[in-house]
Amino acid sequence: MPVPDFILSLREKVGTAPLWLPAVTAVVIRDVPPGSPFHITPDVLLVRRADTGEWTPPTGICDPGEQPHVTAAREVEEETGLEVSVDALLGVGAVGPVTYENGDVSSYMDTAMRCTVVGDDVPRVGDDENTEVAWFPISNMPVTNPRFRMVIADAIAQLKHPQGFRPRMGYEKRAR
Repeated sequence: MPVPDFILSLREKVGTAPLWLPAVTAVVIRDVPPGSPFHITPDVLLVRRADTGEWTPPTGICDPGEQPHVTAAREVEEETGLEVSVDALLGVGAVGPVTYENGDVSSYMDTAMRCTVVGDDVPRVGDDENTEVAWFPISNMPVTNPRFRMVIADAIAQLKHPQGFRPRMGYEKRAR
């Protein structure tokens, strides 16, 4: 899906001036079956962005009045054709500012969530924002962006140790 209509309407009024927008990152994990060999790792669903060629989890902007978990499920379905349940909050943090080719500037308050597929887990490219979609083992994923690598690691940590997991507040690295 291209730029949402409400943003086009805002851009008519403010031009390329910075916008502050609510957004989501949906980290869809396919865990290994119980009893699998130790070296087998969970898979993460990734899309290859048409604008940058970068592999990322599905992301998107919340529509006005839309709850972030609803946005996450909607974006996954639009981008990959898969239905998901949103299972856990991974964190919230500021992203940007991002300057786009046309000069538009936006910053995002991103809410990252861990999701699992409901039903069929065979993805397809569902929109023109992406050129490919595929499952990758987390041990061999093509994600290069540090923020996305971090939230994918958080998704695995939350999945494996939910009682001890604390959602990330801000996307800076945690002190060790």
